[in-house]
Amino acid sequence: MKRKLRMGMVGGGRGAFIGAVHRMAANLDGKIQLVAGCFSSNAEKSKLSGEDLFLDPARVYSSYEEMAEKEAALPADQRIDFVSIVARNDLHFPVAKAFLEAGIHVVCEKPMTLSLAEAKELKKIVERTGLVFVLTHNYTGYPMVKEARAMVKAGKLGRILKIVSEYPQGYGIAGLRDQSEGKISNWRMDPSISGISNCMGDIGSHAENLARFISGLELEEIAADLNTFVPGRPLDDDGSMLVRYQGGARGIIYASQISTGDENGLTIRIYGTEASIEWHQEHPNELIVKFADKAREIWRRGNSYNGPEASKFTRLPFGHPEGFIEAFANIYLAAAEAINDSIEGKFPRPEGYDFPTVNDGLEGMAFIEAVVASSKENAAWKPVHGS
Repeated sequence: MKRKLRMGMVGGGRGAFIGAVHRMAANLDGKIQLVAGCFSSNAEKSKLSGEDLFLDPARVYSSYEEMAEKEAALPADQRIDFVSIVARNDLHFPVAKAFLEAGIHVVCEKPMTLSLAEAKELKKIVERTGLVFVLTHNYTGYPMVKEARAMVKAGKLGRILKIVSEYPQGYGIAGLRDQSEGKISNWRMDPSISGISNCMGDIGSHAENLARFISGLELEEIAADLNTFVPGRPLDDDGSMLVRYQGGARGIIYASQISTGDENGLTIRIYGTEASIEWHQEHPNELIVKFADKAREIWRRGNSYNGPEASKFTRLPFGHPEGFIEAFANIYLAAAEAINDSIEGKFPRPEGYDFPTVNDGLEGMAFIEAVVASSKENAAWKPVHGS
């Protein structure tokens, strides 16, 4: 490819945190350019957001349906190559469906859909169209997460026995004192928009995905206890789960938005018969490796001892921290490889691509539905039925 990929965006208008993150990440490597969008369901807000981003007014749309139709009708050298979906949860499926059926590749925020049934239907659409579909589980983009996965693949941990994945946040505790309109939690607490779960759908899905990404293990059964501590909320703001993985490993997943004082404490520990690993999202450049019979080691990003998977997605020399935006950018970098290959008729590569796919989205929705079903039956063990 001798040009930048042309990107469109649905959602992410004025005041939207995650939309700005996606735009910065997509732009970081200079391979992608935002050229079109429908930034809000409010036509005027979409227009003003387009002005903020210096876009051609003709490429700023009042609905995603209009955008999909008109972009698909443009000549091949003008239309967007892919769309980034950063709208609310209830829109992920219909927007992805519209653009895939219009022949346009998709990058989508998680959770992938509002339900497991939608996830299964979306997988069929992706397979039928043969287009690139990328799910932005951004924590998989960190170099030392990829290093951890490589260690597991190489057998350095031995047989995996236990996985503990936790994601505590404390912002929700403010809801005990202030439930005014406009707070970040409001739409996430509306089942018609957010789905059947708030906390598990929002951050618990990250904890589950990270465990599966690093370990390669699939969920078999889960026993969950969901809680709603803030009065008046219809969905969960906290939860704890016991997990059984295929092959015999056991695990614990904990996610919470009422963990007072915690900011974004995503942490994973994986214990094997030979060694264990530990990674903290708030200190993402370090991977702790622990042993039974010798001192623990701290592996750091950007060093010559890092493997090829971590090195490929490392931008700065050691000692210069990389973080959240770069992890997102690594998802877009891998997505760009796949979309370029598709344009040039070389998709897919035999070795695949290093980004979460529609299969990860399907497994994530299976996890959420099993969690909610288990909690409703007093933490009864429930099978996880994904793909």
